[in-house]
Amino acid sequence: MKRVDFFLAYFLLAVIQILITNYLHLSYFITLTILPVMVLSIPIRYSTNAALFIAFATGISVDLLADGVLGLNTLALVPVAFLRNTTISLVFGEEMFSRKEDFSVRRNGFTKVALAILFVQALFLIIYITADGAGTRPFWFNLLRFVCSLITGFIVSLVAVEALSPEGRS
Repeated sequence: MKRVDFFLAYFLLAVIQILITNYLHLSYFITLTILPVMVLSIPIRYSTNAALFIAFATGISVDLLADGVLGLNTLALVPVAFLRNTTISLVFGEEMFSRKEDFSVRRNGFTKVALAILFVQALFLIIYITADGAGTRPFWFNLLRFVCSLITGFIVSLVAVEALSPEGRS
């Protein structure tokens, strides 16, 4: 049942991301995304290859169903999936893998979860903003967009990570 619960929550958050992308335009300086934390929250029992496939399918779905450049979310999300295990290992430790235990704020603490979220959000946004601007926007604009997007994305991702955590689904 836990597997079904995770994928139902994951699917609902993907729909929310599509709605955010289509209808919630806060500013040119804000790219609001929960996709990186969704990929980070894929249960440990899934391999990197499975995470890469899930990230690709999620990114391409959002790209196809939301307004924007086709492939942009996919381009930025696949590296997050590739570095998912490395991020978890660095932030939470190797014991997560030996116990096959998923992370959560309740078990691992707010600071570690926040650090992991900031890392995957930053990785996603650096790739996304760089590819979206494609050398046409000045550095100051991209930097300001990165900072504003990182702050807003972090806040929204805290809610998403709780929805995807084992305690949030039970």
